[in-house]
Amino acid sequence: MSMSSIARAAADVQLQNRINSAIWREIVYNETAADSWFGQRVKSGFFAFTELYWQVAVDTEAPYESALLAGRGAPGFDADIITDAALSASVVAHWPPEPAVIVP
Repeated sequence: MSMSSIARAAADVQLQNRINSAIWREIVYNETAADSWFGQRVKSGFFAFTELYWQVAVDTEAPYESALLAGRGAPGFDADIITDAALSASVVAHWPPEPAVIVP
C-alpha cells in the first residue's frame, strides 16, 4: 500500500462523485442522517466533503491500489473494484458526529 494511492483516490473525481451519491442517499433515506448537523449542512450547501473523501480513500486503499497496479483505468468509478456497499459503509462509519453542546 502507498500514500500515493490514497492521495490519488482522494483526488479521484469519479470516486468523489460516488461518495457524494452515498452521502445524499443517506440524507434521502435515513431520517436520522438527514436531521443531523452534517445532514443539515449538506442540504444547505454549506459543507465540503473533503474529509470524507480522505477517509473513504484510506478505507478503500487496498482495492484501489490493486486496481491501479492491474492497469484499471477508472478504479473510483468501477463498482466491481470499490463496491457500493463498501463505499456506503465507509461514509456511514465516518459520518461527522454532532457538535458538542456546551452548557454555560
